[in-house]
Amino acid sequence: MSDMTLEVSDLAVEISTSMALRDINLALDAGSVTVIIGPNGAGKTSLLRAICNDLELIAGSIVFDKQPMHAWSVQERAKCLAILPQRSSLEFPFTVNEVVSLGRIPHSTSHRHNQDIVRQALELVDCSQFADRFYINLSGGEKQRVQLARVAAQIWEEQDNARCLILDEPSSSLDLAHQAMIVDIVQYFAAQGVAILTVLHDLNLASKCANTLVTLSDGEIVSAGNPTEVLTESMLRDVFGIEATISQNERDGSLLVAT
Repeated sequence: MSDMTLEVSDLAVEISTSMALRDINLALDAGSVTVIIGPNGAGKTSLLRAICNDLELIAGSIVFDKQPMHAWSVQERAKCLAILPQRSSLEFPFTVNEVVSLGRIPHSTSHRHNQDIVRQALELVDCSQFADRFYINLSGGEKQRVQLARVAAQIWEEQDNARCLILDEPSSSLDLAHQAMIVDIVQYFAAQGVAILTVLHDLNLASKCANTLVTLSDGEIVSAGNPTEVLTESMLRDVFGIEATISQNERDGSLLVAT
């Protein structure tokens, strides 16, 4: 059994007096990839925000690396937990290299060491060629990859504490080749013992990535398990309101959802 990195217990969140999440129980293991799926408005982003202390809980608890999430200082937590939000707005004339360097701010490591990590993170997301360009001049997909490099740089090194990477729709602006890159990146970090939690709309991509799939609907978890257990035609009908057929990808064994 792998070590527990993050545990959500009986979580409930209210937004504008209406219940956004209720009775959420979730456990993230070191080196495991958990993917959240669900229709629009299901509460996926709210769950990520609650985990990262951006939303107040009305019930339940969140424990990260054996400590309550609220007990962590912002800086110490930032060294080992990084989140890529759905949208990252940055209008300052920073170069790509400077944007990725923001991920190193929590760490008291040398400039030379930080720049070496920034270089490796840009290679990981296929953005080395953009290092000296201004971030605001990039396309949407290029910006998404640079932001992914930033959060990768933030939790790049092994350390005494557990590490967790949280990604909200990391593939949303990417072309097909770079969507496939997302699978490689989450597997790269999972192999280092990082716990990964990501929201994905693309069910085929979710099947490729996930050790555990979690389905959210109306603020509640309605199914959780491995992709074969969760991705069923009846679930897609009940939760997403679609008629779909599910087959197996002969090349890698992942599930294929066809509507």
